[in-house]
Amino acid sequence: MLYSILSIAVLGASFAAAGPASPSYRPAPQPIIRHYAGGDGDGKQETVDRAATVKEAFLFAWTGYHRFALPADELRPVNNSYRNPRNGWGASAADALSTALVMEIPSIVNQIVCYIPTIDWSASATSDSVSLFETTIRYMGGLLSGYDLLSGPLAHLASAENKRNIPMLLEQAKNLANNMSYAFETPTGIPNNNLYLNTRSTDGSTTNGLATIGTLVLEWTHLSDLTGNETYGRLAQRGESYLLQPSPSWAQSFPGLVGSLVDVNTGLFQDASGGWNGGADSFYEYLIKMYVYDPDRFSTYKDRWILAADSTIKYLASHPSSRPELTYLAAFNNRTLDRASGHLACFDGGNFILGGLVLKEQKYIDFGLSLVESCENTYSQTLTGIGPEGFAWDASTVPTDQQEFYERAGFYITAGAYVLRPEVIESFYYAYRATGNRIYQDAWNGFKAINATCRTGSGFAEINDVNAPNGGGFLNGQDSYFFAETLKYSYLIHAPDADWQVNQDGNRWVYNTEAHPLKVAGRPI
Repeated sequence: MLYSILSIAVLGASFAAAGPASPSYRPAPQPIIRHYAGGDGDGKQETVDRAATVKEAFLFAWTGYHRFALPADELRPVNNSYRNPRNGWGASAADALSTALVMEIPSIVNQIVCYIPTIDWSASATSDSVSLFETTIRYMGGLLSGYDLLSGPLAHLASAENKRNIPMLLEQAKNLANNMSYAFETPTGIPNNNLYLNTRSTDGSTTNGLATIGTLVLEWTHLSDLTGNETYGRLAQRGESYLLQPSPSWAQSFPGLVGSLVDVNTGLFQDASGGWNGGADSFYEYLIKMYVYDPDRFSTYKDRWILAADSTIKYLASHPSSRPELTYLAAFNNRTLDRASGHLACFDGGNFILGGLVLKEQKYIDFGLSLVESCENTYSQTLTGIGPEGFAWDASTVPTDQQEFYERAGFYITAGAYVLRPEVIESFYYAYRATGNRIYQDAWNGFKAINATCRTGSGFAEINDVNAPNGGGFLNGQDSYFFAETLKYSYLIHAPDADWQVNQDGNRWVYNTEAHPLKVAGRPI
């Protein structure tokens, strides 16, 4: 089914299939290779043209945001207005910087580099709390990535007058961390997530989530490495330590797979429910990425990832009764499986592939490729050619009106919206970088469907229903991560080799969960 995305209908336009005819075809395991600059002959020109088309989409989305929304967080493209879900500090600008850099668009790079020094982190534009997690991965990650790239291989993109602002990217990341660092002032060092920076207070929660604790360590450690102040990294690593050594023992339903809620005062897990879905996902993602960042300092993180990965293959891999060749990852409550997942979890294939690359373990690459194929299936089966926010494959709970769909597709839709998410294309990117097989560049058809269905007004909008004509109408929001992730991965899968590409002479850069490339501190692996 990997190639079925090549023949989806998008608003009535059919795309020609380019793979084997058999719907059950699964590509043979590929050797780990270094790489390729987009193929050769006609294929190379096609790759260049596709990259240019993605770049045009980025320029269109940025122009609308810059005109109608900046310094607000996100554009509302249907009516040319804006919204501030990330405290009004210009989240889309922070998220767009690293993408504008790797696309080499100096005009946008300089607009953002000029804007960043004006942000006052102590003053939120809304009364909403500040999410330590979201602010770290979007703002801090974006600024640190911009600093790395502009201090290194893409320094030429900064104008002469803007070069003085490059150090301000690091300074502003440090200012942001200083404003949020009180979050870690708990008995355990496990941080509070929901902050009010103007009063240096929290929302009073006594628990925090697995992902919101476990997806800070890369950015805060990198800030320490860049500034020479070890405090930042130590703060995040202390909270992480409770996740690496989970207690009580019953919270670890399967080896390496833990619950989702932790008491910030005791460090004890409060449940044994989890998986690779939202709320837990990026904790597992960062275990292997910390090893990529510095394999000498963070080898224990790698060990925990291996433990979780092996348990996932053994216990969570699940096959729909109507399409047993597909593989999805179930969630769990204690040792009871819930055969439900969603778009957010479809980063899993890419994470397994990355693990296989750096550990030189083909079994993880092969398993990751099976997950990529199956998540592609959630795209190819819908009317728009885009995957839904939520789906499931429990044969005992198929809705009556989706029984025929389940028999054909191997899943049924539990939440039909598409909110500009990147995860399926992200995993295709890792599959391509690991194998060099051009079939994985046909994530292009997912981008093509998004471009056809979600483009409206002054940008791109979320849609109501991926299985309805024209997406069932627009939700009028252009999420900041659309710049950082969806468009970046869509571009990089067709872009020439470069220092920041995955598996390029070892991994000299590692992508945070918001797809901001950070320069590794240790030996590239």
